[in-house]
Amino acid sequence: MADFFEELSDRHVAMIARQPVFFVATAAADARINLSPKGYDSFRVLSPRRVAYLDLGGSGNETNAHLLADGRITLMFCNFQQPAQILRIYGRGEPVVPWDRGWDDLAGHFTLMPGTRQIFDIAVESVQTSCGWGVPIMELQQERKTLLKAHAQADPAEWAGKHKTRRTSIDGLPARVTDRYIAGDAGVLSD
Repeated sequence: MADFFEELSDRHVAMIARQPVFFVATAAADARINLSPKGYDSFRVLSPRRVAYLDLGGSGNETNAHLLADGRITLMFCNFQQPAQILRIYGRGEPVVPWDRGWDDLAGHFTLMPGTRQIFDIAVESVQTSCGWGVPIMELQQERKTLLKAHAQADPAEWAGKHKTRRTSIDGLPARVTDRYIAGDAGVLSD
């Protein structure tokens, strides 16, 4: 049975902190639904009614475009250990890119990684928990380092050129410009 809450409790925050992966879903009118897995140390609870996650350049920029068009976002955490539980955060989000006002405050909650392109700032509207009895018990072996290595080794000019084409979603919705990113191990913002 599902239970709804107006905000995150300490128990919810503790469950979230134990999860090595979470899932993000967004949609916009007349567009595909986007569902993406997220890993690394990229999620933060900023308050019972506000969360954020650090986004690395990867495939497309669907979440960015959907949030600009619609604003709705759902985050899902599955407890792959005991006790079985699913936790969903329903909210409204916005992309914050490195040259936006508010970036420094948000970025201060994270260790920036190679390939950082934005942080999604999310106002929590409701929280839902459910049993999760159908979710398997699994253990994390290790994080994949491939994405971080690729970004750390990337030429910033080549990366920017490639990502200039990602100013729209796969359905043609406009996305915020994110063709500058955090490069290499030093975390340098590149043009």
